[in-house]
Amino acid sequence: MDKNDIRYQTYVNILKEELVPAFGCTEPIALAYAAAKARQTLGALPNRVLLQVSGSIIKNVKSVIVPNTGHLKGMPAAAAAGIIAGDPDRELEVISQVPEEKIKEIREFLGNVRIDVEHIDNGHVFDIIVTEYKGDSSARVRILDTHTNIVWIEKDNKVLYEKSAGHTPEAKAETTSSSDRSLLNMEGIWDFITTVDVADISDILDRQIRYNSAIAEEGLRGDYGANIGTVLLRSSGNDIATRAKAWAAAGSDARMNGCELPVIINSGSGNQGITCSVPLIEYARELNSDHETLCRALALSNLVAIHEKTGIGTLSAYCGAVSAGAGAGAGIAYLCGGDYQAVIHTVVNALAITSGIVCDGAKASCAAKIAFSVDAGILGFHMYQNGQEFKSGDGIVMKDIESTIRGIGLLGKDGMRETNNEIIRLMVGEEKC
Repeated sequence: MDKNDIRYQTYVNILKEELVPAFGCTEPIALAYAAAKARQTLGALPNRVLLQVSGSIIKNVKSVIVPNTGHLKGMPAAAAAGIIAGDPDRELEVISQVPEEKIKEIREFLGNVRIDVEHIDNGHVFDIIVTEYKGDSSARVRILDTHTNIVWIEKDNKVLYEKSAGHTPEAKAETTSSSDRSLLNMEGIWDFITTVDVADISDILDRQIRYNSAIAEEGLRGDYGANIGTVLLRSSGNDIATRAKAWAAAGSDARMNGCELPVIINSGSGNQGITCSVPLIEYARELNSDHETLCRALALSNLVAIHEKTGIGTLSAYCGAVSAGAGAGAGIAYLCGGDYQAVIHTVVNALAITSGIVCDGAKASCAAKIAFSVDAGILGFHMYQNGQEFKSGDGIVMKDIESTIRGIGLLGKDGMRETNNEIIRLMVGEEKC
């Protein structure tokens, strides 16, 4: 792909936009970001807080530990952390620097200040509205569709900032990204990763290697959640396929359970960023791959996952680890010398294996789902190596790779909408929403 091709710079920009650091699970961090921004706008410590959130935010915040809070969980904890200790200028790292004394203040705030949670449905899967009150004064911040996309700021009923809410395709494109995701396709991604000047992407990917390797190591070293990474290594041996799954799972073990290390995300998700990268890092070590080869493989894995997730949306009942695991399979296929056919068949095979995994929120079991999704990516590649594949008409497998990815997008976004609603009802109960 020539550098003058519009796709070239678009793909580079997509990697720059997507592979950014986040401290903690991104949904509670988005809530903390909105709360910190509202506190900044209010200009005072609030004495009452209202959190109005879509069901998928409830689902993804309910059970995950918010870092730098002394192992607190839930929406009030995330909001309190943002209000007491958040720096809104740091966006998804809003509570990455919290002094010990602030953790005590967060707990005191939760004990003394009324924080109400209201389930809203304004037609957006991702919707956060934080309103903070101090006497007769108030401030409101709304985040929509993606984790840092502030579309509304007001103080004392006066609008200070307004951005399109994204009800039309054109408006939604404006709210989410400056790069056209419609330019992503498997042939273009393959052309890009095999011809890209690695200097154009190495800084982005080197940071992903450093950050995500560090949290995976911490997950294996510490005691986090159900310790899926450690369980895999103890029960299944130390071969490369097991290590690839275990290290990725360990990163999620740590991240879902309060580890105070940042992650480089993919498609708005730290778990997906870990899944797209950590298995490839392990395979590269095993294969003695050079830095350039690993960077090309990581670009492939990340872009495949983004391509799959574009049709699904930020949040869904469709587990994001499935998309990321298929991306990891593509990257592993490349590291092992696979060509374009190997890559696309690996992706299709992986999607056919694990597309039934649902997202029931952020919590410890995400690590196990990551392990299974990476396993599907590896199995998908091994199937191709042995002349086996799932073919058109085999369930959701369509006539070609792009049709299959589009079908997965429709399944995740539209077909599983009611599934998402039912999961939310099961998790939290209608009376608590």
